[in-house]
Amino acid sequence: MLGTAAALALVWAMAFPALGAEQGEPVTYEAAVATGLGEEETGSSDEGSDSGMALTAEQQALMEADADWTARVNLYHAGGGGATGNDSLGCRPIPMRTMAVDPRYIPRRTRLFIPETVGMRMPDGTVHDGYWYASDTGGAIKGQKIDLYTGHGRGSMQPAMRFNQRRLTLIDAGRFDGCPPSWDRQPTLMASAATNVGSR
Repeated sequence: MLGTAAALALVWAMAFPALGAEQGEPVTYEAAVATGLGEEETGSSDEGSDSGMALTAEQQALMEADADWTARVNLYHAGGGGATGNDSLGCRPIPMRTMAVDPRYIPRRTRLFIPETVGMRMPDGTVHDGYWYASDTGGAIKGQKIDLYTGHGRGSMQPAMRFNQRRLTLIDAGRFDGCPPSWDRQPTLMASAATNVGSR
C-alpha cells in the first residue's frame, strides 16, 4: 500500500501533468497556484439556499429577516404508515407545502418561510420557493419540532432528506386562509401577511 505522501504525489502528478512536463521536475503546490492551474468554476449545486434562482422582493426581505422560530425537522409522507387522510384543518396535505406544528409554539394557519429550503430541487425539476404552511398537528410534535410533508411514498422524501433531523430557521410570512395552496395556484393570505414582511 502506498504511503500518504506517495499517494498525494501520484494524485498531484495526474492532476497537473503539463506543468511537470514543462519543468521536468515535480510541481510544488505554490508553483501550481502561481500559474493558475486547478482554477475552475464550481458548478451550481442543489444544496443550500436559493440555487441561483431569482427571488421576489418578499423572498429577499424574508431571507434577510431574523428567525421568528427555529425547530428540528422530521419528514413524513403518505403511505407505509405515514400521513393518512386530511390534515388537522381538514385539508388535503400538499407535498412540500404542508407542515405539522405544535400549535402552542407555532400557530396553525401560519405561512412560514424556511430560507434553507429555497432553491431545493423538486422531483419535477422545479425549485422550492421556501414557503410552507402550518396546517397540521401531531401528538409527537411538541415544542420546537416540525414535520414537513413530502408527498406519497418514501421516495418523495429524497429532495428534503438533507433537512431531516436538522434545526431550521422559520420566519413568519403571515397567515393564510383556507387550505395550503397547491403548486399551481397562489395562496389566499389574510390581511396581516403584508404587514408582517413590511415591518421587519
